[in-house]
Amino acid sequence: MRTISSRLGSALLVSACSLGAQAADAPLKQVPASEWVQLFNGRDLTGWTPKITKHDLAENFADTFRVKDGVMQVRYDKYGPSFDGQFGHLFYKTPYSYYRLVVEYRFVGEQAKGGPGAWALRNSGAMLHSQDPRTMTRDQNFPISIEGQFLGGNSDGTPRPTMNMCSPGTEVVFNGSIYPDHCLSSDSKTFDGEQWVRAEFLVLGAGQVIHYVNGEKVLEYALPQFGGGGVSKHDPAALPAGKLIEGGYIALQSESHPIDFRKVELLNLVGCLDPKASTYRDYYVKSDPAACKYAGAASAP
Repeated sequence: MRTISSRLGSALLVSACSLGAQAADAPLKQVPASEWVQLFNGRDLTGWTPKITKHDLAENFADTFRVKDGVMQVRYDKYGPSFDGQFGHLFYKTPYSYYRLVVEYRFVGEQAKGGPGAWALRNSGAMLHSQDPRTMTRDQNFPISIEGQFLGGNSDGTPRPTMNMCSPGTEVVFNGSIYPDHCLSSDSKTFDGEQWVRAEFLVLGAGQVIHYVNGEKVLEYALPQFGGGGVSKHDPAALPAGKLIEGGYIALQSESHPIDFRKVELLNLVGCLDPKASTYRDYYVKSDPAACKYAGAASAP
């Protein structure tokens, strides 16, 4: 197991843990609904762009991503005889760095014919700190990112936690060392059937990331960085191994099992930290002086 040995790595880890300790209760803190950005408007895919393996950016092959009755759906009924490794990701238009993300999801129906295997049954996720989809190659399987993995139970009594961490082209620090495997399991319970699950992420730039399921903390790690495997046919220039990842795009995954999303909302944690400003918010954790506005200040011409 590779440890963080450099002074810079150690300092960043201490900083990440300190900031995380201050913000650890943030996902449980009530913030007015008006402060949240609704990434999914409940009507259509405005603001979202698909990238599906073997297809060009923005091509929504076989109507994979669609909206019906206020729910964002991922479906494979138009794929023909085989899924054929056509992994898909639906990217939101704006990159973020420090934020809270809520995704409410449920698995439905049966896995697509010709899916990649049992591991992909009731398997999807939210990709965090993702590379810009415009930098993905046509045949790339997954975006270089940190995946908050969603898993559904198989209704056979076997534990299958959700909100795990997987790392296509990335690595994270867990318990003081670089985690050596592709996926890191959470402490969540198993969710069988087609029940709705509330997934929440607290993401603090290149510092700490915390996962919550239905309000309960289930996983924590730090220092997301480029490296490792789990991604193929990508441009090597998009993977500068060892470099910390401060932010990136958010994407929802299509991995061969139908899934619904009824809520995707985000609270930006970057803003004005001056209490004298009208735009100050007590939940911000990273300062953006340009966001500060003051009563009586002259308007720009």
